[in-house]
Amino acid sequence: MDHSKQLIAVIDEPGPERNALAEAITCDGMSVFAADSIQDLPAGTALIVAHARAVPRQQWSQLTHRLPTLVVSDSRQDADLIKAVDVGLVDYIVHPLRHAELLRRMIRKAIELHQLALERDRDRERLAELNESLETHLALLRMDQQSGGHIQRRLLPAQPKVINGVYYDYWFAPSLYLSGDFLDYQRYNEHYSIFYFADVSGHGASSAFVTVLLKYLCNRWLNEWDGLHPELLPPNWLAALNRELQDTDIGKHATLFVGVIDHEAKTLHYSLGAQLPMPLLATNDSLVCLAGEGMPVGLFPDVEYPSLSCALPSEFRLWLCSDGVLECLPGKTLDTRLKELEQLVSESITLEQLRDRLTQTNALLIQGDADDEVNQDRDALPDDLTIMMVSGFGHAD
Repeated sequence: MDHSKQLIAVIDEPGPERNALAEAITCDGMSVFAADSIQDLPAGTALIVAHARAVPRQQWSQLTHRLPTLVVSDSRQDADLIKAVDVGLVDYIVHPLRHAELLRRMIRKAIELHQLALERDRDRERLAELNESLETHLALLRMDQQSGGHIQRRLLPAQPKVINGVYYDYWFAPSLYLSGDFLDYQRYNEHYSIFYFADVSGHGASSAFVTVLLKYLCNRWLNEWDGLHPELLPPNWLAALNRELQDTDIGKHATLFVGVIDHEAKTLHYSLGAQLPMPLLATNDSLVCLAGEGMPVGLFPDVEYPSLSCALPSEFRLWLCSDGVLECLPGKTLDTRLKELEQLVSESITLEQLRDRLTQTNALLIQGDADDEVNQDRDALPDDLTIMMVSGFGHAD
Protein backbone atom coordinates (compact mmCIF):
# COMPACT_ATOMS: atom_id res chain seq x y z
CA MET A 1 0.00 0.00 0.00
CA ASP A 2 1.34 3.46 -0.89
CA HIS A 3 0.82 5.45 2.29
CA SER A 4 2.39 8.63 0.84
CA LYS A 5 -0.88 9.30 -0.91
CA GLN A 6 -2.94 9.00 2.26
CA LEU A 7 -4.14 12.32 3.68
CA ILE A 8 -4.37 12.37 7.45
CA ALA A 9 -6.33 15.16 9.14
CA VAL A 10 -5.16 16.26 12.59
CA ILE A 11 -7.84 18.05 14.60
CA ASP A 12 -6.52 19.92 17.61
CA GLU A 13 -6.28 23.37 19.05
CA PRO A 14 -3.66 25.49 17.25
CA GLY A 15 -0.28 25.51 18.92
CA PRO A 16 3.00 23.70 19.34
CA GLU A 17 1.39 20.41 20.39
CA ARG A 18 -0.69 20.19 17.20
CA ASN A 19 2.36 21.03 15.09
CA ALA A 20 4.42 18.40 16.86
CA LEU A 21 1.68 15.80 16.38
CA ALA A 22 1.42 16.62 12.67
CA GLU A 23 5.17 16.41 12.28
CA ALA A 24 5.28 13.04 14.05
CA ILE A 25 2.85 11.64 11.53
CA THR A 26 4.37 13.34 8.49
CA CYS A 27 7.81 11.93 9.07
CA ASP A 28 6.48 8.52 8.06
CA GLY A 29 5.70 9.74 4.56
CA MET A 30 2.00 10.48 5.06
CA SER A 31 0.48 13.82 4.13
CA VAL A 32 -1.00 15.69 7.07
CA PHE A 33 -3.55 18.47 7.19
CA ALA A 34 -4.02 20.32 10.46
CA ALA A 35 -7.54 21.57 11.20
CA ASP A 36 -9.30 23.31 14.04
CA SER A 37 -12.63 21.46 13.60
CA ILE A 38 -14.37 18.78 11.54
CA GLN A 39 -15.90 21.43 9.28
CA ASP A 40 -12.44 22.21 7.88
CA LEU A 41 -11.58 18.71 6.63
CA PRO A 42 -10.49 18.59 2.98
CA ALA A 43 -11.83 16.14 0.42
CA GLY A 44 -9.86 12.94 0.15
CA THR A 45 -9.15 12.66 3.86
CA ALA A 46 -8.40 9.04 4.69
CA LEU A 47 -8.33 9.20 8.48
CA ILE A 48 -8.75 11.64 11.35
CA VAL A 49 -6.46 11.97 14.33
CA ALA A 50 -8.44 14.05 16.80
CA HIS A 51 -7.45 15.32 20.23
CA ALA A 52 -10.14 14.75 22.82
CA ARG A 53 -10.04 18.38 23.92
CA ALA A 54 -10.61 19.76 20.37
CA VAL A 55 -13.87 18.01 19.53
CA PRO A 56 -17.10 18.80 21.38
CA ARG A 57 -18.66 15.73 22.94
CA GLN A 58 -21.83 15.99 20.83
CA GLN A 59 -19.75 15.82 17.60
CA TRP A 60 -17.98 12.52 18.27
CA SER A 61 -20.76 10.47 16.72
CA GLN A 62 -20.81 12.64 13.59
CA LEU A 63 -17.05 12.35 13.29
CA THR A 64 -16.77 8.57 13.66
CA HIS A 65 -19.57 7.98 11.16
CA ARG A 66 -17.84 10.19 8.63
CA LEU A 67 -14.29 8.76 8.67
CA PRO A 68 -12.21 6.28 10.68
CA THR A 69 -11.00 8.21 13.70
CA LEU A 70 -8.12 7.83 16.14
CA VAL A 71 -8.37 9.80 19.35
CA VAL A 72 -5.39 11.08 21.28
CA SER A 73 -5.45 12.41 24.80
CA ASP A 74 -3.12 13.54 27.56
CA SER A 75 -5.00 11.57 30.21
CA ARG A 76 -6.75 8.22 30.49
CA GLN A 77 -9.35 9.85 32.74
CA ASP A 78 -10.57 12.24 30.06
CA ALA A 79 -14.38 12.03 30.05
CA ASP A 80 -14.46 13.02 26.38
CA LEU A 81 -12.23 10.05 25.54
CA ILE A 82 -14.75 7.71 27.17
CA LYS A 83 -17.52 9.30 25.10
CA ALA A 84 -15.48 8.78 21.91
CA VAL A 85 -15.04 5.12 22.73
CA ASP A 86 -18.78 4.74 23.22
CA VAL A 87 -19.68 6.18 19.80
CA GLY A 88 -17.29 4.00 17.80
CA LEU A 89 -13.81 5.43 17.37
CA VAL A 90 -11.24 3.14 15.76
CA ASP A 91 -8.72 3.33 18.61
CA TYR A 92 -7.13 5.77 21.01
CA ILE A 93 -3.68 6.52 22.38
CA VAL A 94 -2.57 8.46 25.45
CA HIS A 95 0.44 10.78 25.18
CA PRO A 96 0.84 10.31 21.40
CA LEU A 97 4.12 12.20 21.15
CA ARG A 98 5.72 9.68 23.49
CA HIS A 99 4.47 6.85 21.27
CA ALA A 100 4.93 8.28 17.77
CA GLU A 101 5.88 4.97 16.15
CA LEU A 102 2.87 3.24 17.72
CA LEU A 103 0.62 6.05 16.47
CA ARG A 104 1.90 5.69 12.91
CA ARG A 105 1.35 1.94 13.00
CA MET A 106 -2.18 2.45 14.31
CA ILE A 107 -2.88 4.90 11.49
CA ARG A 108 -1.69 2.48 8.82
CA LYS A 109 -3.72 -0.37 10.29
CA ALA A 110 -6.84 1.78 10.66
CA ILE A 111 -6.62 2.91 7.01
CA GLU A 112 -6.09 -0.65 5.83
CA LEU A 113 -9.09 -1.92 7.83
CA HIS A 114 -11.25 0.94 6.56
CA GLN A 115 -10.38 0.17 2.96
CA LEU A 116 -11.11 -3.50 3.53
CA ALA A 117 -14.48 -2.56 5.01
CA LEU A 118 -15.25 -0.40 1.96
CA GLU A 119 -14.27 -3.24 -0.37
CA ARG A 120 -16.42 -5.63 1.64
CA ASP A 121 -19.40 -3.29 1.32
CA ARG A 122 -18.83 -2.98 -2.43
CA ASP A 123 -18.54 -6.76 -2.71
CA ARG A 124 -21.74 -7.16 -0.73
CA GLU A 125 -23.57 -4.75 -3.03
CA ARG A 126 -22.15 -6.50 -6.09
CA LEU A 127 -23.13 -9.87 -4.67
CA ALA A 128 -26.65 -8.62 -4.04
CA GLU A 129 -26.83 -7.44 -7.66
CA LEU A 130 -25.52 -10.78 -8.92
CA ASN A 131 -27.99 -12.67 -6.74
CA GLU A 132 -30.84 -10.58 -8.08
CA SER A 133 -29.63 -11.18 -11.63
CA LEU A 134 -29.27 -14.89 -10.93
CA GLU A 135 -32.78 -15.08 -9.50
CA THR A 136 -34.09 -13.34 -12.61
CA HIS A 137 -32.25 -15.73 -14.91
CA LEU A 138 -33.40 -18.73 -12.87
CA ALA A 139 -36.99 -17.53 -13.10
CA LEU A 140 -36.66 -17.16 -16.87
CA LEU A 141 -35.03 -20.58 -17.13
CA ARG A 142 -37.81 -22.08 -15.03
CA MET A 143 -40.41 -20.52 -17.31
CA ASP A 144 -38.57 -21.84 -20.37
CA GLN A 145 -38.34 -25.30 -18.82
CA GLN A 146 -42.03 -25.26 -17.96
CA SER A 147 -42.91 -24.18 -21.49
CA GLY A 148 -40.62 -26.85 -22.91
CA GLY A 149 -42.21 -29.46 -20.65
CA HIS A 150 -45.66 -28.43 -21.85
CA ILE A 151 -44.56 -28.74 -25.47
CA GLN A 152 -42.95 -32.12 -24.83
CA ARG A 153 -46.19 -33.42 -23.29
CA ARG A 154 -48.09 -32.20 -26.34
CA LEU A 155 -45.83 -34.42 -28.45
CA LEU A 156 -46.87 -37.47 -26.48
CA PRO A 157 -49.75 -39.53 -27.88
CA ALA A 158 -53.28 -39.31 -26.53
CA GLN A 159 -54.00 -41.61 -23.62
CA PRO A 160 -55.52 -44.08 -23.39
CA LYS A 161 -55.97 -45.06 -27.00
CA VAL A 162 -57.24 -48.16 -28.80
CA ILE A 163 -55.64 -49.00 -32.15
CA ASN A 164 -57.06 -51.90 -34.15
CA GLY A 165 -58.44 -53.42 -30.97
CA VAL A 166 -55.22 -53.07 -28.95
CA TYR A 167 -55.26 -50.82 -25.89
CA TYR A 168 -52.35 -48.40 -25.31
CA ASP A 169 -51.77 -46.34 -22.15
CA TYR A 170 -48.85 -44.85 -20.21
CA TRP A 171 -47.77 -42.98 -17.08
CA PHE A 172 -45.25 -40.19 -17.65
CA ALA A 173 -43.54 -38.65 -14.58
CA PRO A 174 -40.38 -36.59 -15.29
CA SER A 175 -38.06 -35.75 -12.40
CA LEU A 176 -37.63 -32.23 -13.85
CA TYR A 177 -39.82 -30.11 -16.11
CA LEU A 178 -38.31 -31.83 -19.15
CA SER A 179 -37.76 -35.54 -19.51
CA GLY A 180 -35.40 -37.88 -21.30
CA ASP A 181 -38.17 -40.50 -21.48
CA PHE A 182 -40.42 -40.63 -24.50
CA LEU A 183 -42.88 -42.96 -26.20
CA ASP A 184 -45.34 -43.07 -29.05
CA TYR A 185 -47.85 -45.40 -30.67
CA GLN A 186 -49.50 -44.98 -34.06
CA ARG A 187 -51.80 -46.80 -36.42
CA TYR A 188 -50.18 -47.59 -39.75
CA ASN A 189 -53.25 -49.29 -41.28
CA GLU A 190 -55.83 -51.86 -40.23
CA HIS A 191 -53.11 -54.49 -40.33
CA TYR A 192 -50.29 -52.89 -38.30
CA SER A 193 -49.69 -50.57 -35.37
CA ILE A 194 -46.27 -49.30 -34.40
CA PHE A 195 -44.98 -48.18 -31.00
CA TYR A 196 -41.65 -47.34 -29.38
CA PHE A 197 -40.37 -46.64 -25.88
CA ALA A 198 -37.21 -44.58 -25.34
CA ASP A 199 -35.05 -43.53 -22.40
CA VAL A 200 -32.41 -40.95 -23.36
CA SER A 201 -29.34 -40.73 -21.15
CA GLY A 202 -29.60 -38.03 -18.52
CA HIS A 203 -32.61 -35.80 -18.11
CA GLY A 204 -33.44 -32.16 -18.65
CA ALA A 205 -33.26 -29.95 -21.72
CA SER A 206 -30.51 -31.72 -23.70
CA SER A 207 -32.16 -35.13 -23.30
CA ALA A 208 -35.58 -33.68 -24.13
CA PHE A 209 -34.20 -32.27 -27.41
CA VAL A 210 -33.21 -35.80 -28.39
CA THR A 211 -36.78 -37.00 -27.78
CA VAL A 212 -38.03 -34.30 -30.16
CA LEU A 213 -35.54 -35.53 -32.76
CA LEU A 214 -36.74 -39.09 -32.12
CA LYS A 215 -40.37 -38.06 -32.69
CA TYR A 216 -39.52 -36.35 -35.97
CA LEU A 217 -37.37 -39.18 -37.32
CA CYS A 218 -39.81 -41.94 -36.44
CA ASN A 219 -42.68 -40.08 -38.09
CA ARG A 220 -40.56 -39.62 -41.19
CA TRP A 221 -39.51 -43.25 -41.32
CA LEU A 222 -43.07 -44.43 -40.74
CA ASN A 223 -44.29 -42.32 -43.67
CA GLU A 224 -41.54 -43.81 -45.85
CA TRP A 225 -42.34 -47.44 -44.89
CA ASP A 226 -44.07 -49.44 -47.61
CA GLY A 227 -45.85 -51.81 -45.21
CA LEU A 228 -43.71 -54.80 -46.24
CA HIS A 229 -41.46 -56.91 -44.04
CA PRO A 230 -42.65 -55.62 -40.65
CA GLU A 231 -40.01 -57.76 -38.95
CA LEU A 232 -37.31 -55.52 -40.47
CA LEU A 233 -38.82 -52.18 -39.50
CA PRO A 234 -37.76 -52.15 -35.79
CA PRO A 235 -34.07 -53.06 -36.34
CA ASN A 236 -33.83 -50.71 -39.31
CA TRP A 237 -35.25 -47.87 -37.21
CA LEU A 238 -32.73 -48.46 -34.43
CA ALA A 239 -29.83 -48.65 -36.88
CA ALA A 240 -30.92 -45.42 -38.59
CA LEU A 241 -31.38 -43.62 -35.27
CA ASN A 242 -27.98 -44.85 -34.15
CA ARG A 243 -26.42 -43.26 -37.23
CA GLU A 244 -28.33 -40.02 -36.68
CA LEU A 245 -27.15 -39.68 -33.07
CA GLN A 246 -23.60 -40.52 -34.10
CA ASP A 247 -23.66 -37.89 -36.86
CA THR A 248 -25.08 -35.15 -34.64
CA ASP A 249 -22.22 -35.69 -32.15
CA ILE A 250 -24.28 -34.43 -29.19
CA GLY A 251 -22.91 -36.96 -26.74
CA LYS A 252 -26.27 -38.56 -26.05
CA HIS A 253 -27.37 -42.16 -26.28
CA ALA A 254 -30.62 -43.93 -25.56
CA THR A 255 -32.14 -47.27 -24.73
CA LEU A 256 -35.05 -48.12 -27.01
CA PHE A 257 -37.71 -50.70 -27.68
CA VAL A 258 -39.48 -50.60 -31.05
CA GLY A 259 -42.44 -52.85 -31.77
CA VAL A 260 -44.75 -53.58 -34.70
CA ILE A 261 -47.97 -55.46 -33.96
CA ASP A 262 -49.39 -57.56 -36.75
CA HIS A 263 -53.06 -57.52 -35.76
CA GLU A 264 -54.08 -60.22 -38.22
CA ALA A 265 -51.34 -62.71 -37.31
CA LYS A 266 -51.37 -61.59 -33.65
CA THR A 267 -47.61 -61.30 -33.70
CA LEU A 268 -45.22 -58.77 -32.21
CA HIS A 269 -42.16 -57.92 -34.28
CA TYR A 270 -39.65 -55.99 -32.23
CA SER A 271 -36.08 -54.93 -31.68
CA LEU A 272 -34.38 -53.40 -28.68
CA GLY A 273 -31.30 -51.44 -27.77
CA ALA A 274 -30.16 -52.12 -24.18
CA GLN A 275 -33.69 -51.82 -22.79
CA LEU A 276 -33.69 -52.01 -18.99
CA PRO A 277 -35.85 -53.28 -17.40
CA MET A 278 -36.69 -55.76 -20.14
CA PRO A 279 -40.29 -55.65 -21.40
CA LEU A 280 -42.58 -57.95 -19.46
CA LEU A 281 -45.32 -59.90 -21.24
CA ALA A 282 -48.14 -60.95 -18.91
CA THR A 283 -50.92 -63.38 -19.82
CA ASN A 284 -53.64 -64.91 -17.68
CA ASP A 285 -51.30 -67.54 -16.25
CA SER A 286 -47.72 -66.40 -16.90
CA LEU A 287 -45.27 -63.52 -16.85
CA VAL A 288 -42.14 -63.61 -19.05
CA CYS A 289 -39.44 -61.20 -20.12
CA LEU A 290 -39.23 -60.73 -23.86
CA ALA A 291 -36.13 -62.35 -25.28
CA GLY A 292 -33.31 -60.47 -26.96
CA GLU A 293 -30.58 -57.94 -26.39
CA GLY A 294 -29.01 -55.08 -28.28
CA MET A 295 -26.49 -52.26 -27.92
CA PRO A 296 -27.49 -48.77 -26.75
CA VAL A 297 -28.52 -46.45 -29.56
CA GLY A 298 -26.10 -43.65 -30.38
CA LEU A 299 -23.14 -44.98 -28.42
CA PHE A 300 -21.26 -47.11 -30.97
CA PRO A 301 -21.04 -46.81 -34.77
CA ASP A 302 -22.19 -49.47 -37.26
CA VAL A 303 -24.30 -51.46 -34.82
CA GLU A 304 -26.69 -54.13 -36.07
CA TYR A 305 -29.86 -54.64 -34.05
CA PRO A 306 -31.77 -57.91 -33.71
CA SER A 307 -35.00 -58.71 -35.52
CA LEU A 308 -37.19 -60.56 -33.03
CA SER A 309 -40.78 -61.81 -32.99
CA CYS A 310 -43.20 -63.45 -30.59
CA ALA A 311 -46.80 -64.61 -30.76
CA LEU A 312 -49.37 -62.63 -28.79
CA PRO A 313 -52.33 -64.36 -27.15
CA SER A 314 -55.77 -62.79 -27.38
CA GLU A 315 -55.42 -61.53 -23.83
CA PHE A 316 -52.04 -60.06 -22.97
CA ARG A 317 -50.44 -57.13 -21.20
CA LEU A 318 -47.05 -55.87 -22.36
CA TRP A 319 -45.30 -53.65 -19.80
CA LEU A 320 -42.40 -51.31 -20.60
CA CYS A 321 -40.69 -49.28 -17.87
CA SER A 322 -37.85 -46.78 -17.87
CA ASP A 323 -34.96 -47.45 -15.50
CA GLY A 324 -36.28 -44.78 -13.14
CA VAL A 325 -38.72 -47.38 -11.84
CA LEU A 326 -35.81 -49.25 -10.25
CA GLU A 327 -35.22 -46.31 -7.91
CA CYS A 328 -38.68 -46.89 -6.45
CA LEU A 329 -38.10 -50.53 -5.60
CA PRO A 330 -36.45 -52.12 -2.56
CA GLY A 331 -33.39 -54.31 -2.75
CA LYS A 332 -29.63 -54.02 -2.68
CA THR A 333 -29.02 -55.58 -6.09
CA LEU A 334 -30.40 -55.08 -9.58
CA ASP A 335 -31.72 -58.63 -9.71
CA THR A 336 -33.61 -58.13 -6.45
CA ARG A 337 -35.28 -54.99 -7.74
CA LEU A 338 -36.16 -56.62 -11.06
CA LYS A 339 -37.78 -59.49 -9.17
CA GLU A 340 -39.75 -56.97 -7.13
CA LEU A 341 -40.89 -55.27 -10.35
CA GLU A 342 -42.03 -58.60 -11.79
CA GLN A 343 -44.02 -59.26 -8.64
CA LEU A 344 -45.75 -55.88 -8.82
CA VAL A 345 -46.52 -56.34 -12.52
CA SER A 346 -47.94 -59.81 -11.95
CA GLU A 347 -50.35 -58.34 -9.38
CA SER A 348 -51.47 -55.46 -11.62
CA ILE A 349 -54.19 -55.61 -14.22
CA THR A 350 -54.31 -51.90 -15.03
CA LEU A 351 -51.73 -49.16 -15.30
CA GLU A 352 -53.30 -47.37 -12.34
CA GLN A 353 -52.79 -50.42 -10.14
CA LEU A 354 -49.08 -50.65 -10.95
CA ARG A 355 -48.67 -46.90 -10.48
CA ASP A 356 -50.34 -47.01 -7.06
CA ARG A 357 -48.25 -49.98 -5.95
CA LEU A 358 -45.04 -48.22 -7.02
CA THR A 359 -46.11 -45.04 -5.23
CA GLN A 360 -46.79 -46.95 -2.02
CA THR A 361 -43.50 -48.83 -2.26
CA ASN A 362 -41.53 -45.65 -2.87
CA ALA A 363 -43.23 -43.96 0.10
CA LEU A 364 -41.96 -46.78 2.32
CA LEU A 365 -38.46 -46.37 0.90
CA ILE A 366 -38.47 -42.63 1.59
CA GLN A 367 -39.53 -43.32 5.16
CA GLY A 368 -36.42 -45.48 5.37
CA ASP A 369 -35.44 -48.61 7.18
CA ALA A 370 -32.76 -48.13 9.80
CA ASP A 371 -31.27 -51.52 8.92
CA ASP A 372 -31.13 -50.88 5.17
CA GLU A 373 -28.72 -48.10 4.19
CA VAL A 374 -29.45 -48.70 0.50
CA ASN A 375 -33.03 -47.49 0.91
CA GLN A 376 -32.19 -44.29 2.75
CA ASP A 377 -31.81 -40.75 1.35
CA ARG A 378 -34.08 -41.30 -1.66
CA ASP A 379 -36.01 -38.55 -3.38
CA ALA A 380 -39.63 -38.96 -4.44
CA LEU A 381 -38.58 -38.99 -8.11
CA PRO A 382 -34.79 -39.36 -8.39
CA ASP A 383 -35.04 -40.05 -12.12
CA ASP A 384 -37.53 -39.79 -14.96
CA LEU A 385 -40.15 -42.52 -14.55
CA THR A 386 -42.33 -43.73 -17.40
CA ILE A 387 -44.47 -46.84 -17.72
CA MET A 388 -46.27 -48.00 -20.85
CA MET A 389 -48.86 -50.76 -21.09
CA VAL A 390 -50.07 -52.42 -24.27
CA SER A 391 -52.94 -54.89 -23.99
CA GLY A 392 -55.45 -56.58 -26.23
CA PHE A 393 -56.87 -57.83 -28.50
CA GLY A 394 -60.58 -57.17 -28.76
CA HIS A 395 -60.90 -53.67 -27.33
CA ALA A 396 -63.45 -51.43 -28.97
CA ASP A 397 -61.93 -48.61 -31.02
